[in-house]
Amino acid sequence: MGHYRCAGMHALLRRRAVLALTLCCGGALSSATPIGAAATPDLPASAGSAASPARMAAAASALSGGVNIPGLGDSSNLQEADHAIAYARDLHVAVVRADVPWAAMEPESPTAINARALAFTDRLVADAAAAHIRLVMTVAATPCWASAAPAELLRRCVPGHRGSANTWPPRAASDYAAFVAYLAARYGASVAAIEVWNEPDQANEAYFGGTEKAREYARVLRAAYPAIKAANPGVAVLAGSLVGSNGVFLRALYAAGIKGYYDDLSVHFYNLTLASLRSIHEVQLSAGDPKPLWLDEFGWTSCWPRRRIEQEQGCVTARVQARNLADTLLTLSRTPFVAAAVVYKLQDSPSEDFGLIDAAGAHKLAFGAVVRVLSRPAGSASGVTLALRSRGAGVLASGSGPVGDYMVLEAFRGSLLRYRALFTLDRFNRFSLALPAALGRHGLRVRVYQYWTGTGRGAQKGI
Repeated sequence: MGHYRCAGMHALLRRRAVLALTLCCGGALSSATPIGAAATPDLPASAGSAASPARMAAAASALSGGVNIPGLGDSSNLQEADHAIAYARDLHVAVVRADVPWAAMEPESPTAINARALAFTDRLVADAAAAHIRLVMTVAATPCWASAAPAELLRRCVPGHRGSANTWPPRAASDYAAFVAYLAARYGASVAAIEVWNEPDQANEAYFGGTEKAREYARVLRAAYPAIKAANPGVAVLAGSLVGSNGVFLRALYAAGIKGYYDDLSVHFYNLTLASLRSIHEVQLSAGDPKPLWLDEFGWTSCWPRRRIEQEQGCVTARVQARNLADTLLTLSRTPFVAAAVVYKLQDSPSEDFGLIDAAGAHKLAFGAVVRVLSRPAGSASGVTLALRSRGAGVLASGSGPVGDYMVLEAFRGSLLRYRALFTLDRFNRFSLALPAALGRHGLRVRVYQYWTGTGRGAQKGI
């Protein structure tokens, strides 16, 4: 999601309970053409894995849990910084992520830092340091004087006010590099990382305008990384800030030469979070890139039942939001290639209900869920439930599961695997799947599990 705006990672969750993909001989099953238990069909590329999910999740990782907080804006004041960090401290987070827009800090020229903007940023960093929380600074928004925007956009560009020209990359990448080097030198060890831009692959161009996006982003990153390291080698550099999980833009970035110019890769995934992480990690491995992932935007909006869709995401209830956040954090705490998970976001706003607290500052159920997980990360995510009943000439399988990945259903007759399907849960993490009538209504053993965690965390029933 962009800052205080949500970007869809996949198609919106379907209103139907499930989408099943039959993975067997020609999609047809009969007693004459059984699938042996050893004949496991291949999974789609987006769900497959170079290493099994069970092996990937076996080793516990030192996951840094965090939350996105309001950053420097047109009307930011020091009290907002105080309040945001106070809530973050109560959440037991290790990091907070906030905007530090270049256009707000250097609106007029590269030699003049805006005093109000600097005072807010100083306060935010000081508050976070006092709470033993480190800050991720996301630095985007090109000032009018530096923007590579077309002339007609530059004519309408007003220093200190956001506009279309600010989304374009700088004409000279060295100007951006000098600014992020200034931040690294000024704030040093109080900064967990500087994130180079936000969502450069976002199709709506709300953050990175123009053409040749991969090449242009690589140009900025290749200038920023050595400048930050020269100013303070201890400040990590986050690259990517990707919303797309199909790997197309990341492959283009590798082709443009970003490898070796960052410490960690940041991604923003919402729907099918775990599947998206696995998919993008495979693209990294194929490029010989072992750098950790930062999931520094993910969340669910508790806008149900007032709305069905909000910022391209399916609305859920407050209770489902809380369970989804807890389950995802627990799962990622056992995922070695994910270094950080930063929830989107701290507080609701008039158009978004992704917050852990509501617009008035009251704790939502999600707040308590995040506190419990970050205080005791050794727990387990929600399990799978399964019920079977006869319906017509076949069997209906229904139940629930944990959020974030494809689910797998397998039907056995005796020891033979007769049917397998991949499906996705509905927005409330439920499923209802009619098995083929050719399987019959009796003598079946059905197993359902989340692909990420494997059969050990699944459920099975007989009928």
